[in-house]
Amino acid sequence: MADSLRRLATTSSFTMLQEKLESWHQDYHVISCDQSLNRCCELIELTAKIQGQLFAILNLTSAEGGQYAGVDILKTRLLPWLGTSFSMTRPSVTDDTSLQLIQDSVEKDRKIRELSFSHGSEMHKMETQLSSTRLQLDSIRADLVDAQKELDETKSRSATTLLATEDEILQLKADLRAAHEQLEAYKRKLNAVDDYEHQVRLLREEVSYLSTEKAMLKERLARSRSPSPLPRLSRPPSPLRTESPTRAQLTNSSRHARLVSRFNDLYAVERVEAQSLLRRYIADFEMVQKIILIAVVESFKTAKLAYRQFKLRVRKTLSSTHFGPESLEDAAVDYIVRNLDLYDVQDSVNGVINAMNVNPRISFPPEVDFALISALIREMCRVAFAMQTLEPSLDLAFATDGELYNDNKYRRSYDSEFTAPLVLYHVWPALMEGNTVIVKGEAVTRRGALWSRSRSRSRSVSPVRSRSLSPTRKLQFNSKRSLSPERLKASHL
Repeated sequence: MADSLRRLATTSSFTMLQEKLESWHQDYHVISCDQSLNRCCELIELTAKIQGQLFAILNLTSAEGGQYAGVDILKTRLLPWLGTSFSMTRPSVTDDTSLQLIQDSVEKDRKIRELSFSHGSEMHKMETQLSSTRLQLDSIRADLVDAQKELDETKSRSATTLLATEDEILQLKADLRAAHEQLEAYKRKLNAVDDYEHQVRLLREEVSYLSTEKAMLKERLARSRSPSPLPRLSRPPSPLRTESPTRAQLTNSSRHARLVSRFNDLYAVERVEAQSLLRRYIADFEMVQKIILIAVVESFKTAKLAYRQFKLRVRKTLSSTHFGPESLEDAAVDYIVRNLDLYDVQDSVNGVINAMNVNPRISFPPEVDFALISALIREMCRVAFAMQTLEPSLDLAFATDGELYNDNKYRRSYDSEFTAPLVLYHVWPALMEGNTVIVKGEAVTRRGALWSRSRSRSRSVSPVRSRSLSPTRKLQFNSKRSLSPERLKASHL
């Protein structure tokens, strides 16, 4: 029986019957009457075959149940159905009603299937939403953990920011001091504007003087020319003849004013820039100011030495070919004034940096070089070299820490104690012309300057810089320490 039932299920006879019935229903209004009858007969034959297979299965099933198995079912269901089907009396249920019941049953089955499918889809959607909700919950938990971590980090940063705020306050105070210094520099520049008109008048007078001198020189040159140089050499000099001034003598006043103005600009501009650069690496503001002062003093010393050496070379070169009314000294100075660009300023800058590297008063980070302030050193060497060509030459005033404050040479810095009589340290040197102060310097006065100076000396017995010196620098440094103070001062000059 099981094999017959499996064959009946695999052949899909009812599905084929349903398909043929639907095809007939669709083509009913198109096909002819004979074709419709043929399809109806075909369906009847197919139904009879299916009924024959079902009766065969019924027979096998009842035989498998034994002699008395299934008797009640056959009596209550099969025999009454057979009696009503083959009876000539008309059944109580019409064919239309039976078809309607079959359609209702099919419709209910379809609705049940649809409801089952919709229920399955809704369950799938709910499961999808549940999984997405679980993912969102996990994400929210992760966000909560991250928020907790950020809160802890914010707490730690707030504590760090509180400490950093104090550093910012100190930095703002330093910036305020720098702003005060710039304000003082601008005030000095404003005061220097009043001197420009006086310089313009001097330049105009010098131009008129030069024009007159030029005419006189042309006239004198025309009178002094002769066809042969021998009579001119043998002619006795006239007692009324005076030496003609050189270019250096004629432009002395204008160069003097220009160099003094440039010296003031170095204080107001280049010094402030160098100070800002050093403050990035050195926290001690006093040490920064001392480094700049030592750089200026060493630049003047190096430039003066370079000027003397350059002048000796020029005199030696001109001695064999020089002739004229002016002296050899004046001719050498005039040549230097006309050829200031021949001065090897880079060699002087290197000399200043080498001198600062062995200075025991300077405390400087070993990973940074003094080339940071090479711009200030370069310009100061040029100005100092040009100042030596003036008559008389300009120089820096001698200054030492702990000296008695002189109001004629210096002005006090903004952070000084104005009642203190002694100088703690100098910020900018004074410019001198002989014994006359041309430009005032700047100094810091504090009470107890002598005690602070002695303490700094005791701490500076060994150089505080940890930078290793080259063998040449060590040799120069040891040789300078072995000299007496007079010879050491002469070597610097």
